[in-house]
Amino acid sequence: MNLPFTLDVAIGLIFIYLILSLLASEIQELIATVFQWRAEHLKKSIEILLAGDVQNAEEAKVIQLANKIYANPLIKNINQEAKGLFATLPRKLTWAIGSMYRSIKKPRPGMKQGESIFGDNKHSGPSYIPADIFATTLVETLQIPFLVEKLTESRLEKFKIERLSEIKNIISVLQKETETDENLTYFFNNMHNEFENLDTEFKKVIENFKQKKASLKTSLNRMAESFDRYLETFQMQMPDNELCAKTCRRLKFLRKDIFDDIEQAISLGGLRPNINEVVEAVKMSSAIYQEIEASIKDKDSETFKGIQQAIETLPPSVVKNLEVLAKRAQARVKTAEEGMNALRLEIENTFNSSMERASGVYKRNAKGVAILIGLAIATAANADAFHMVNRLSKDSALRDTITNSAGEIVIKNQNQTIDALKSDADRVLTDIALPIGWTDVNLNQQLHWKRASNQAFPTIKIITLIPGWIVSGIAIAMGAPFWFDLLSKVVNVRNAGTRPASNIRNSVNNEENEGSS
Repeated sequence: MNLPFTLDVAIGLIFIYLILSLLASEIQELIATVFQWRAEHLKKSIEILLAGDVQNAEEAKVIQLANKIYANPLIKNINQEAKGLFATLPRKLTWAIGSMYRSIKKPRPGMKQGESIFGDNKHSGPSYIPADIFATTLVETLQIPFLVEKLTESRLEKFKIERLSEIKNIISVLQKETETDENLTYFFNNMHNEFENLDTEFKKVIENFKQKKASLKTSLNRMAESFDRYLETFQMQMPDNELCAKTCRRLKFLRKDIFDDIEQAISLGGLRPNINEVVEAVKMSSAIYQEIEASIKDKDSETFKGIQQAIETLPPSVVKNLEVLAKRAQARVKTAEEGMNALRLEIENTFNSSMERASGVYKRNAKGVAILIGLAIATAANADAFHMVNRLSKDSALRDTITNSAGEIVIKNQNQTIDALKSDADRVLTDIALPIGWTDVNLNQQLHWKRASNQAFPTIKIITLIPGWIVSGIAIAMGAPFWFDLLSKVVNVRNAGTRPASNIRNSVNNEENEGSS
């Protein structure tokens, strides 16, 4: 047995497995589409990312939270569906089959019998979600931006009250020290009016901040300007009195201490919540949440009720995971302003790491399904590996025909798409009598039996074909990219030529792995 003969047999065997692998890929892709394997695997992976492998009542809460994330417009826009009658007919057919399958499955915790894993009567979901979109959606679903906004408003209101109280206390001290001086009555009346004006201006600043007409820094600068006008009026109207001059110096010192460094004022007042406070805001029992709740005047508003419901149904395990992410992010944060961005980035990194692991799990599961499909195809097609080798080694005409066809396909599909390879595979199955199938020729060679004979079918002898089917099933599960790559190498070794660019291999590989994460 010389080398060219061995290579021809190898090419024939590889070529047959390539054809059968393409069929297996089509079947697996069809099953994955009908049962939404990729999308469902992604959804379950996100649930595990949110809270780990929880059970029972908490699992229902995690599923509910994941469904809310999927209901976000950012996620909805990823899962674009075809429009039009003819475009949606195949999709509706797969939905119907999927619904029948779900109707016999045990419902997930907190979901109805037959309800889709994606919730809200959704038939399908995305097979891939970008990390930045997931992070933004999670933060929005937990209402964190709104909670931070309300916490800042609450503390800004408290900041205003404390500052006005300090100013009022300083003026009150002056009044007590000069209460016997009737000449100062007019002065104090004017300053009382000015204080009321200052209070009104501070309230207007806070109202503008709540209406998002001004930033936090701008709001504090405007408060400082109002305080400056109050000081200027005090200086202009105060009598030539040592106690009044002392009070003016105290007011100036207070103004300098509060407003000379705006960033320091923001930090000392806690006006820009840090990451840990952000996470505490989603815990109903925390002091931070109580502070936010106290600041919301309209307790019957839909917004407040929605926040209450979201936090009440939030699984404790999700909060714990957020606390871990917050601690990681806090180590990289230099200012409180960077907190939310750092938390989002930490969520993105965790999501990417989790999806890499989920992709590996999906590929392992897909490989197991591929082996089952391979075994089924090998059995249905009677693809006995040992019989195929025997036929190829003895039938020179069959061997030459397959070898020539294999060479043509390798050369033709250097720069072609997977559809071209599938088309060639269909032609080969039509034009070439491959040593597979339940034909009389194969059955006679394998079992020494023909349909025309009067003998009963030798059922017991089928056992001798099982080892060959198992070998073929495992080989088919290796996938079309593997066999096309191997075929290209063996053909080039046989022809002693240069190896053609196997773009088709990359195309096949991309299709099989698309959305696996």
